[in-house]
Amino acid sequence: MATNVFAEERGGGVWITINRPQKHNALARPVLAELANAVRAAGAREQVRYLVVTGAGERYFAAGGDLRELASVRDEAAVQAMMDEAGASLEAIRQCPVPVIAYLNGDAIGGGAELALACDMRLQSRHARIGFIQARLAITSAWGGGPDLFRLLGPARAMRMMSRAELVSADQALSWGLADAVIDDGPAGKDMAAFLEPLDSCVPQVLRGIKAQAIAARQGAGWQDHRQIERKHLAQTWLHEDHWAATRNLLTKDA
Repeated sequence: MATNVFAEERGGGVWITINRPQKHNALARPVLAELANAVRAAGAREQVRYLVVTGAGERYFAAGGDLRELASVRDEAAVQAMMDEAGASLEAIRQCPVPVIAYLNGDAIGGGAELALACDMRLQSRHARIGFIQARLAITSAWGGGPDLFRLLGPARAMRMMSRAELVSADQALSWGLADAVIDDGPAGKDMAAFLEPLDSCVPQVLRGIKAQAIAARQGAGWQDHRQIERKHLAQTWLHEDHWAATRNLLTKDA
């Protein structure tokens, strides 16, 4: 049976694909619910190091909310329910215990850009663009993407992107820190392999400790609270056999 979202293991990660290319991978609420469930299931597995969220095809990562579905949202209560439901799906990504990487195989626009910003890192195909174009529909961001964008880029650039409904190229996104790498040769090419290799080599519990700090930082945790999270995960990773094996290996090389 066709499914809106499917997951597959690749290397140390799980790739989760939005599978609606005929609809430009539009994010209807059932699609977002499936995506959130896939993220929770993969993130709960101890040996998973990271997730990659992408879209089917090469034209769109995700083209925002499904406008046909959203046409029925006509009063204040319905708007609030839509924001809560869809926002909770993106929050599952923000709260995932392992790093989540958005691979922009194509354009990420509107709600698709909000999905990309909910992830911890973004890899952008050379031809892909990212844009908070909600203003073209005479609305603002809806699912937490606004706070994410202002936190990441700062007020001036975030306002520029939103108010001008800009579609930002891969090179521009990289220079702004909106993207973490530009992928020239597709998901199976050398660029992707080079970015993911260090994560594939990192033990899962270390990546989970780093993600815990990322969650604290995103939520604006105070220094002491953030420090407690750092202390907790240092103790866990220091006492793990993987740490001692890595130490022995390094000392053997230096001997």
